[in-house]
Amino acid sequence: MLTKFETKSNRVKGLSFHSKRPWILASLHSGVIQLWDYRMGTLIDRFDEHDGPVRGVHFHQSQPLFVSGGDDYKIKVWNYKLHRCLFTLLGHLDYIRTVQFHHENPWIVSASDDQTIRIWNWQSRTCISVLTGHNHYVMCALFHPKEDLVVSASLDQTVRVWDIGALKKKTVSPADDILRLSQMNTDFFGGVDAVVKYVLEGHDRGVNWASFHPTLPLIVSGADDRQVKIWRMNGMVSLQDTKAWEVDTLRGHMNNVSCVLFHARQDIIVSNSEDKSIRVWDATKRTGLQTFRREHDRFWILGCHPEMNLLAAGHDSGMIVFKLERERPAFSVSGDSLYFIKDRFLRFYEYSTQKDTQILPIRRPGSTTLNQGPRTLSYSPTENAILICSEVDGGSYELYIVPKDSFSRGDTVQEAKRGVGGSAVFVARNRFAVLEKSTNQVLVKNLKNEIVKKSALPVVTDAIFYAGTGNLLCRAEDRVFIFDLQQRLVLGDLQTSFVRYVVWSNDMESVALLSKHSIIIADKKLAHRCTLHETIRVKSGSWDDNGVFIYTTLTHIKYCLPNGDSGIIRTLDVPVYITKIFGNTIFCLDRDGKNRPIVIDSTEYIFKLSLLKKRYDHVMSMIRNSELCGQAMIAYLQQKGFPEVALHFVKDERTRFNLALESGNIQIAVASAKEIDEKDHWYRLGVEALRQGNSGIVEYAYQRTKNFERLSFLYLITGNLDKLSKMMKIAEVKNDVMGQFHNALYLGDVQERIKILINAGHLPLAYATAQTHGLTDIVEELAVKLEGNVPSLPSGRSSQLLMPPTPVLCGGDWPLLRVMKGIFEGGLDNVGRGGNEEYEDAADADWGDGLEIGDEDNIQNGDVTVVLDDDEAPEENEEGGWGLEDLILPDIETPKAASSATRSSVFVAPTAGMPVSQIWVQKSSLAAEHAAAGNFDTAMRLLSRQLGIKNFTPLKSLFLDLHMGSHTFLRAFSSAPLISLAIERGWSESASPNVRAPPALVFNFSQLEEKLKAGYKATTTGKFTEALRLFLGILHTIPLIVVESRREVDEVKELIIIVKEYVLGLQMELKRRELKDNPIRQQELAAYFTHCNLQLPHLRLALMNAMTVCYKAGNLITASNFARRLLETNPTAENQTKTARSVMQAAERNMKDSTQLNYDFRNPFVVCGATYVPIYRGQKDVLCPYCSSHFVVSQEGQLCTVCDLAVVGSDASGLLCSPAQIR
Repeated sequence: MLTKFETKSNRVKGLSFHSKRPWILASLHSGVIQLWDYRMGTLIDRFDEHDGPVRGVHFHQSQPLFVSGGDDYKIKVWNYKLHRCLFTLLGHLDYIRTVQFHHENPWIVSASDDQTIRIWNWQSRTCISVLTGHNHYVMCALFHPKEDLVVSASLDQTVRVWDIGALKKKTVSPADDILRLSQMNTDFFGGVDAVVKYVLEGHDRGVNWASFHPTLPLIVSGADDRQVKIWRMNGMVSLQDTKAWEVDTLRGHMNNVSCVLFHARQDIIVSNSEDKSIRVWDATKRTGLQTFRREHDRFWILGCHPEMNLLAAGHDSGMIVFKLERERPAFSVSGDSLYFIKDRFLRFYEYSTQKDTQILPIRRPGSTTLNQGPRTLSYSPTENAILICSEVDGGSYELYIVPKDSFSRGDTVQEAKRGVGGSAVFVARNRFAVLEKSTNQVLVKNLKNEIVKKSALPVVTDAIFYAGTGNLLCRAEDRVFIFDLQQRLVLGDLQTSFVRYVVWSNDMESVALLSKHSIIIADKKLAHRCTLHETIRVKSGSWDDNGVFIYTTLTHIKYCLPNGDSGIIRTLDVPVYITKIFGNTIFCLDRDGKNRPIVIDSTEYIFKLSLLKKRYDHVMSMIRNSELCGQAMIAYLQQKGFPEVALHFVKDERTRFNLALESGNIQIAVASAKEIDEKDHWYRLGVEALRQGNSGIVEYAYQRTKNFERLSFLYLITGNLDKLSKMMKIAEVKNDVMGQFHNALYLGDVQERIKILINAGHLPLAYATAQTHGLTDIVEELAVKLEGNVPSLPSGRSSQLLMPPTPVLCGGDWPLLRVMKGIFEGGLDNVGRGGNEEYEDAADADWGDGLEIGDEDNIQNGDVTVVLDDDEAPEENEEGGWGLEDLILPDIETPKAASSATRSSVFVAPTAGMPVSQIWVQKSSLAAEHAAAGNFDTAMRLLSRQLGIKNFTPLKSLFLDLHMGSHTFLRAFSSAPLISLAIERGWSESASPNVRAPPALVFNFSQLEEKLKAGYKATTTGKFTEALRLFLGILHTIPLIVVESRREVDEVKELIIIVKEYVLGLQMELKRRELKDNPIRQQELAAYFTHCNLQLPHLRLALMNAMTVCYKAGNLITASNFARRLLETNPTAENQTKTARSVMQAAERNMKDSTQLNYDFRNPFVVCGATYVPIYRGQKDVLCPYCSSHFVVSQEGQLCTVCDLAVVGSDASGLLCSPAQIR
């Protein structure tokens, strides 16, 4: 049984599958009806209007309806789209057992404990027939799927078949009057709509269920006598010669049989019972095939999907949806061909010709159980050999050699070579591997089925897959690993959930591991790349030629890019299994074993792949030629940092505005802001334009929102005094006293300020202002008005006139930042134009009157207002500037640029040279020099490549120190920015100005030697935390040290080893001091500390410490070992020698250890830097690529706990700290 879905609920009494959607209805003993999506495993809806248990429920075949019948004697018809009951049919006088819709007519049949069967018309909502004849509860009544028959089962021990042909004739309106008359007579005098055709007697107890075969004249019934009986009917259509008889009885259930039915698509009978089992029977041989049991739950009901191989069973605590057999065909792809198994034949399909050929029949043993078809297929093209694995005998394989001539006939029966094994797969031309689960070893066999070699596997394995010639991918419980059969080595492993299928790319560089609900993509050494999770089951997958993994779920074909981005290509009606992908065509096998080519649109994932691989020429051509659009694509481009590309897909102005601001495209933002014309958008435009220093647009945005305060301030900082005085007049007209006063203050107009204060009635303030500024005539006038209330001003102060500072640059745009041109800029603006037009445009452009501009292309800094990109200024001048794009702005309010006459008088700065920091970066491969140049990104990349460093947090402050230390800053004048100057290493006045020396660095080797001495001193005095901080400081600084000679490089490398030993030792000692209540671990850590490579005085202290700890704990043998080692160092301190001798004497008297330690001093070892356990000689370990600390294998891929910088076990080229190494 393959369980697809399971629920936990009250007892399930009724079940019904939807014919099209992945839904199932379950009616419960509690009165609730649940609607489940069995594919997603979610409860969609619940209906609870019935009073008491609901025993029957059924979906309509085509309408959005279902019917239910319960112990409240009510039949309810529901519309699941409206989530409500439409109407109730009343008439039964006792519990209703089953309800069912007719497949064609608007009828419902119901069976009840009132000993009747009723047929209802759900359109007229009336009962159209009552079938009486049973003399006990009627347990079930069902329509025949094709004929006008009803079968019913009752506790009166009979099964009855009813003919309802007359009822059908009656409901079809008669054509002539005579017929209509006879119909009226039957209505008046009780004509019979339904007659009993057969009464089937044979059960010894009450019958619980009876159902028709979908196509044959058979009935199957189950009863309280624990038997399942098969009945045959004769003469289904004509009423003459009607006979029915018992064919056979199936015995095996141990309690009442509650439900039984024929499988819709297989020749089997399924029954369930109160004995807590489901039994599957062979309908032709009439023997039991399989039994599925539950621990505590009795089964009550079975449901069969009308079109798929799905069954459902209801029990005491819920229900299960299950399949009896796998439907995935076994297949193997080889080059242009596919080998697969269909209906017990091996078939061959050629992709190029799309031709399907039968090759040879595959003998299946006369199996007595289900689900024993071929599981996997492996093909060796050179030998034309096929390996087929199945579940027969707990796992076995068959080896066939396909004869060359059988392609034409495909009917020759061949005796296969057989063997037992969990799974079998070809590993070379004429060798295949078989997994022997009992001994957990792989047997390599030749084509004669003889064992050539045996290899024991290091981990318990339950399946093997091909992983390249001579290699196997083995699946363990929670991981997969690649095993080399030749060297008997594990080449790589990866933790995964249970892997079902393995798909290798064509070049064997990538592998996809498919689990039930996830896909893991890894490389050939099983290094993890990405993981995808799906809510619906993953079914199959294959790699296309671009390295994109295309896979199918139950409902979709999807793609997965190398970085883990995924998306939907198309939906599926039925599940398919991808076998091969050629360009835009996906070849699949469906569940019937038919090959189907599906043509897909790969534009979306090819576009994303091109973006990912930075193949921008492809991206450009796809934007020009394809219909790519949609919110998902825009969101994707925005998320990946390409808002300027997304801009070209968007028509919605608000989205365009947001994207334009994000990509800094001010012209499009202006155009969109004008279309939207909302205050918030103008404000945001102003903020962005101000950030870019585009004062014309800022002014325009402020004018549109009438933001006078911001406008005034803008005019102040741009030095536009004319407009500032206009702003003061506007404030006066608007009667905005505060704004007027601010503008007067910005202008430095004292008399205006006094005038404003007088008008506002602030005479004392006006007097003080006039007095301070020495305007005596106004002071006298005000003194008269104040009439003696003259404010007294402090004397002896030197007052200064407050004037606004003169701006550096008056009017126009500010110097702009040097922005790297976007990859798509220009290219995208000319979408649709020919390539040559761009050059023609540039040639025609007018470059201004008599401006002696040098080589325009080399202008490094955009501080020249003249040759600024005209698309940055909101103007409509005719000169064209650089001719990139015209900006559509309003005619009147848009600020005009200065005329060309004023332009020609502007000073054009000479071309700037290459910045020194750029020269440093270009000339050096040393991380320290990149950091000093401020290029932190490349510095981090270098350290990652050279030393495997991934954690840069401890280096952040050092990077900043290096950068700040290699530059000095000069002030030019007050409102100008600081000027940064690079400081070079070993600079002298005689040096040539054209040759740039490397940067001066703040860290050097001598500083580290000082730190090392300080660390030694702190260790000696027992300040371990301080010592650890100093040693870690050295480890963190070394990657950023630059030395001159090879000898110094060796010294630096030696220093790493020394410091690493101290860091590890001190970490263990500090850990030991934390462990108060674990004496065994305390002793172990003290013992390991003595095996760190320390200076002699420190080693003596460590030995003394370990000896004391072990002695106190009663481990005398171990303590005496430390005492002996201490004496071998010839300690200078008398007390150390004395104590050691005393310990040895005590140990000789009583040679025992009271506790067992994980410490063997006779066996050389190193200590793991993370778990602090010994790694003895010969055991496998991994190293930190930077500090070379040792770790146990499980720490691979984790951050090194000693240096806190590098990733354990990662590849690195080694420390690079001197130009001498590069030379």
